[in-house]
Amino acid sequence: MALRTPIRAPLLLTGLLTAGLAQLPLPASAPRGFWALPENLTVVEGATAELRCGVSAPGSVVQWAKDGLLLGPDPRISSFPRYRLEGDPTRGEFHLHIEACDLSDDAEYECQVGRSETGPELVSPRVILSILGMVPPKVLQLTPEAGSTVTWVAGQEYMVSCVSGDAKPAPDITFFQSGQTISDISANVNAGSQEKLFTTEATARVTPQSSDNGQLLVCEGSSPALDTPIRVSVTMNVLFPPGPPVIEWPGLDEGHVRAGQSLELLCVARGGNPPATLQWLKNGQSMSTAWGTEHGEAVARSMLVMIVRPEDHGARLSCEAHNSVSTGIQERGVTLQVTFPPSAITILGSASQSENKNVTLSCITKSSRPRVLLRWWLGWRQLVPTEEMVMDGLHGGHVSMSNLTFLVRREDNGLTLTCEAFSEAFAKETFKKSLTLNVKYPAQKLWIEGPPEGQRLRAGTRVRLLCLAIGGNPDPSLTWLKDSRMVTEPRPPQEPRRVQLGSLEKSGSTFSRELVLIMGPSDNQAKFTCKAGQLSASTQLVVQFPPTNVTILANATALRPGDALNLTCISVSSNPPVNLSWDKEGERLESVATPPRSAPFRGSAAARSVLLRMSSRDHGHQVTCRAHSPELRETMSAFHRLNVLYPPEFLGEQVLVVTAVEQGEALLPVSVSANPAPEAFNWTFRGYRLSPAGGPRHRILSGGALQLWNVTRADDGLYQLHCQNSEGTAETLVRLDVHYAPTIRALQDPTEVNIGGSVDIVCTVDANPILPGMFNWERLGEKEEDQSLDEMEKMSKGATGRLRIHHAKLAQAGAYQCIVDNGVAPPARGLVRLVVRFAPQVEHPTPLTKVAAAGDSTSSATLHCRAQGVPNIVFTWTKNGVPLDLQDPRYTEHTYHQGGVHSSLLTIANVSAAQDYALFTCTATNPLGSDHTNIQLVSISRPDPPSGLKVVSMTPYSVGLEWKPGFDGGLPQRFQIRYEALGTPGFFYVDVLPPEATTFTLTGLQPSTRYRVWLLASNALGDSGLTHKGSQIPITTPGLDQPSGEPDYQLPTEQPAEPTELPLLPVLFAAGGLLLLSNISCVGGFLWQRRLRRLAEGITEKTEAGSEEDRVKNEYEDSQWTGDRDTQSSTVSTTDVEPYYHSMKNFSPRLPPTLEEVYYPGGFTHLEEEDMVFPGHLYDEVERLYAPPGAWGPLYDEVPMSPFDPCRPEETYEDTRGIYDRVAGDLDPMEPDSLPFELRGHLV
Repeated sequence: MALRTPIRAPLLLTGLLTAGLAQLPLPASAPRGFWALPENLTVVEGATAELRCGVSAPGSVVQWAKDGLLLGPDPRISSFPRYRLEGDPTRGEFHLHIEACDLSDDAEYECQVGRSETGPELVSPRVILSILGMVPPKVLQLTPEAGSTVTWVAGQEYMVSCVSGDAKPAPDITFFQSGQTISDISANVNAGSQEKLFTTEATARVTPQSSDNGQLLVCEGSSPALDTPIRVSVTMNVLFPPGPPVIEWPGLDEGHVRAGQSLELLCVARGGNPPATLQWLKNGQSMSTAWGTEHGEAVARSMLVMIVRPEDHGARLSCEAHNSVSTGIQERGVTLQVTFPPSAITILGSASQSENKNVTLSCITKSSRPRVLLRWWLGWRQLVPTEEMVMDGLHGGHVSMSNLTFLVRREDNGLTLTCEAFSEAFAKETFKKSLTLNVKYPAQKLWIEGPPEGQRLRAGTRVRLLCLAIGGNPDPSLTWLKDSRMVTEPRPPQEPRRVQLGSLEKSGSTFSRELVLIMGPSDNQAKFTCKAGQLSASTQLVVQFPPTNVTILANATALRPGDALNLTCISVSSNPPVNLSWDKEGERLESVATPPRSAPFRGSAAARSVLLRMSSRDHGHQVTCRAHSPELRETMSAFHRLNVLYPPEFLGEQVLVVTAVEQGEALLPVSVSANPAPEAFNWTFRGYRLSPAGGPRHRILSGGALQLWNVTRADDGLYQLHCQNSEGTAETLVRLDVHYAPTIRALQDPTEVNIGGSVDIVCTVDANPILPGMFNWERLGEKEEDQSLDEMEKMSKGATGRLRIHHAKLAQAGAYQCIVDNGVAPPARGLVRLVVRFAPQVEHPTPLTKVAAAGDSTSSATLHCRAQGVPNIVFTWTKNGVPLDLQDPRYTEHTYHQGGVHSSLLTIANVSAAQDYALFTCTATNPLGSDHTNIQLVSISRPDPPSGLKVVSMTPYSVGLEWKPGFDGGLPQRFQIRYEALGTPGFFYVDVLPPEATTFTLTGLQPSTRYRVWLLASNALGDSGLTHKGSQIPITTPGLDQPSGEPDYQLPTEQPAEPTELPLLPVLFAAGGLLLLSNISCVGGFLWQRRLRRLAEGITEKTEAGSEEDRVKNEYEDSQWTGDRDTQSSTVSTTDVEPYYHSMKNFSPRLPPTLEEVYYPGGFTHLEEEDMVFPGHLYDEVERLYAPPGAWGPLYDEVPMSPFDPCRPEETYEDTRGIYDRVAGDLDPMEPDSLPFELRGHLV
């Protein structure tokens, strides 16, 4: 208790320093001291406690200390909220009041008065505040673990401990064993885990008994703080040995049992934990280890089930019981006394004896317990034994024996002789052994029934012989003999069986046995005898039969052509005699008779010989000998097959020519005759011997035939066959004719001819067979008329076919296909181009072609010249008749060739109105001639009027129109339709969409109405006007009752006659308007010139920026070109040829390079298609005269071409029609107002 020692000085000093000191207003003369002292106090936890302190110490500080800790003079003690000072300080009352006491308040307290002027400090005696906490123990810890089951052995001592949890006061612990209090307990009280709490540890010594098994061992903790004690427990599993086993014997006579009985014995052992383990033993040997347990009653049971046998007599059966805690094995046993009868009775001796003789027998039993007695019975008559005896037997039993001798008579035959065993122990059972007495005596009579002797029987006739006998014991065994040999049925039986021996049959005292015979040669004059003991009877048969065997004897076996062969035919035996004759393959032979011989079966023999001269044709033939019996009308034959040895000989049916298809199979057959068979077949081809073992593509079959597969044309030819055997050799030739599909070996491509000349397209093939009509020709073209071969001559000779063309025309140029079919698939096909050479023909649909460009020295213009001709064309250019200097950097020419179409593209950079607005002439030249066309370079302007306006369809409410556009003035143009209904004032205007369309359907019309229609073309500079006759047309819509569709007539394009007189007033108004417009045009012209110069540079940059996109879009694959490889280019074609104008829409060519120009003499040959780039508007509105390049796709599949052929195609060809369509589609139409007025060019 060192913590409760008062430390007065520090406490007083602390009290003096504390603010809010309690001053005592007592007179200074009053004595200092305690007038009320605190006392020890005990309260219950949760109650209120008050420690009193009354002092007489004026001017002093008063405070309480708890276990040495000063609580302070403040009446409200802040560090202890449940503590406060109560009373009147003026009267010296400083009582310590504690609310809701708990165990933390259990301590030593003292009241202290601080030092003052009136005196020293004062300290009251220490008092103890005891709190009855009544903290109940919450848990009990039991060892072994609570709630578990402990296994103990009865009679042994065990220690059990129980520890309580923290509590106040310390709890009491009590142990209960099976409900009984354990007195041998030691307990200790220890400090708890918290201050002022205690634990109790108790230990008990427990000695379990068998009665405690399954009971509880309880630890109980009690305390004043608990309303009811707390308990923990363990279940005691007490092991103890079982009680002695008991055998429950069925019946009263224990141990006595009979053999064969099913014995069921129950062994019961009661008590024991664990329950008893039971086993049955027989004479110490385990019999059964199966048992069952009833845990509720602690009873173990084992049932022994056994069939008692005689050898179990004297055996001891025991039941043993024990468990894991047994000190020894408990046992209960019983000894068996087995009663058993004799298992068998045996009679020794024979019960068969001849009449009037003695029979001796012995009767013996097997072992029995107890012994048995024996007696004899014959029928119902008891016989007296001659001797009886008893001997010891097995298993404690006895063996009985009785001997009997007596005389037998015929009337005793068939009676039952019985030996009977009996005993009082087996009163209800009888044991017997019986046998039948057999008294032997002979038969009385024997005879045979069958055909009469001497009757002739035909071989194959069925004859029945019956043997009969009367009386006899045992039954007479009737036996048939043939010529003193016993008759038996053959094994295995023949089909049909020639001998059928019946079984012995009995009818009363008569016995019979049948013998059925199918007559044969061996039965002729044979003696058949039936015997029964000493008795016998016989009969003899006469049989007629054809020769039993016809044999041919030869004087030689190995024969060769020219040898002589002597054959002798022998008929071994027949009855009556036969006639012999010879024939060979149906041809009768002359023969000679030989002396007769002795014959078996008592018949007659015959022989006859023939002499033959051998040849190879006789090999395999049969020489037949026939033996004929006229009386029996039967013939027997034998043949001798001739074996003639000769060398190989090829037969007439040997195939000499074999036909096969290439890559197929071929079989060269062999038809050869030889004896012996050929030892080897050797095939030779072109001096080389084929391996007899076979090869990758051949094998020699077993018959000598040669089989080939994957036959090629190299296998065609003569095959020599060499056959050999031991007699000689032979040879022959077999031809293999290999048919194979045709292959084109030569086809001149291209084949060229001048127009009007003659030429042969020659197609040479390799094929087999070569047929006269195997060549065929086709012309490839899109249209049916392009495929015609009229005016062409087809010829063929051998492996060469010709297509002869007389007076070649330009229309006959194109692709031709040579087709060769000789009946072996697949037909061969080869493509060849016919090139018709002709002089250049420049396309100039109008006398003058126009190209528009701004002449501001910043724009560019491109002139297109297109010509047809073969061979390639060379272009030259002149300006106003003067040859053009292409060395001038402002001029760049590119030349393109595709088939017979050639193009020259002349690009003029920095176009100047003064220098370049001129007439350019393009001249096309090749070795056959030249041609030219003129192109006028002009300024951009309003479009020319469209032409050729016509009606293509008409209904009562609409009309379909079609026209040809005019020159667009170098700018995008669009079309507008103006129309009026005659007789109705006013005009209607309709815009054509899309703007570049050249057909349009005008709707909203009325039936049976006359209209006049005008077509206007306009661009950014204005429209084409209405004066052109080809851009207006009158129409009349059909009525509702008239058919609609295309008109079957051509509507007039000229205007109807108008009146010639003009009204005066309109003329005056028109003249005034013209004067006003002239003044305005002068001012506008000046503004035009200035703004045109200022903005020309901007439009040039714009057109150059779009050139790269055109270059990428307008790639053309199947063209040849010369000049600058980097210049953009393309090809466009259309079927409209008039008028011929070039659009400058979106065109801005780049300046040509001057240092990297590449020249390709004779055309270029090895440039990749992707390097050919052309401007999008190269051939606007040029007619396509030839089939598109796509039609040439498979042209050279099987024709070798020179690598320097300028027209050599690539692997694939693209239809130029699609290319043209795509290029035209890439040219985006320009909006009408997209070009400023100032940039619309000079008007020239």
